[in-house]
Amino acid sequence: MDAGLQQDVARHARMEIAARVEGHYRENVRLIKRLLLVWFLVSYGAALVVEALNRITFLGFPFGYYMAAQGSIAVFVVLIFIYARKMEEIDRRYGVDE
Repeated sequence: MDAGLQQDVARHARMEIAARVEGHYRENVRLIKRLLLVWFLVSYGAALVVEALNRITFLGFPFGYYMAAQGSIAVFVVLIFIYARKMEEIDRRYGVDE
């Protein structure tokens, strides 16, 4: 194989790897943005509508209080598991899984 052909093959391989890395990064950022939106809505959205939430009772507590004390923490833990599962799928799709 001559040097010019080897350089072309190497350049093509680098471009393919760069495209995969960029796609992986783009999907990761998209996932993070969606999960941060859910986090924001649960954290701050619940605080904005606390009066309406307090009209609902959950386990004997006003729902606004419950969301501040326990519910938002539970949602955050669920978000962590969702992120881990979705990243495994994304990693597998781009061939960077472990």
